[in-house]
Amino acid sequence: MDSKKDRGQETENYTKITDVLLKSKTGEFDLESILFLKLRGLGIYDLGCIGDCINLERLDLSGNNITSLAPLASLRLLQVLNVSGNRITNLEAISHCHHLQSLNVAGNLISSIENLQCLLGLRKLENIRLKDCLYNFSNPGERVAGRGSDLYQLCRDIDDSLKGLYKNGSVAEIPDCKPWVEKGYWDLKRSNNAIIDEAYKQFNDVLHECKLLNNRASHVITQTERALSNTNPTKHYVL
Repeated sequence: MDSKKDRGQETENYTKITDVLLKSKTGEFDLESILFLKLRGLGIYDLGCIGDCINLERLDLSGNNITSLAPLASLRLLQVLNVSGNRITNLEAISHCHHLQSLNVAGNLISSIENLQCLLGLRKLENIRLKDCLYNFSNPGERVAGRGSDLYQLCRDIDDSLKGLYKNGSVAEIPDCKPWVEKGYWDLKRSNNAIIDEAYKQFNDVLHECKLLNNRASHVITQTERALSNTNPTKHYVL
């Protein structure tokens, strides 16, 4: 006999994204009202009608069985996309997501650096992740080794540029040396990035809710202790 927990897990296994799934996960009746969507680890392989969420800004599809990102081409306002842990080989579809700022494709089947050429037109893209050590995710194309690799050539160029700077085991003094970054580069500044601003807001909201829950819990515990002390008075026995 299956337990309720087992039956609940079975219902959480989907193969295709439908409007019913989207509405149940977000609570939104209109797909165009969905701004943030998390469909992680549901066994999805078909993105279905996700392209109808045209105002979507953050999307997490990690840990599924997705092979094609074609329906994402219509998500022109998408800023953050996580499709790690899938079976994706081509990123051409997201070349139309001109507001994309962060992309995580670790743990897929991207075979070479040429597969990233289609992303050159995304001027707002700041971060691309091809490898995730925490989950042991990688891509065939990010394994660089051997004398014929670009990494080897880069290291050799750096080594050549450093020749002549060493003298008797120490670095020779270089006149008129200037900082390699501008003044104030390392100072922490509040970013105008919409993603970070939204993260700040969500964190503060969660923190506020935690404080409210803590106060409620303390109140309930106090009331319970009082009730128990009244219902269980100390009994005296006469010997």
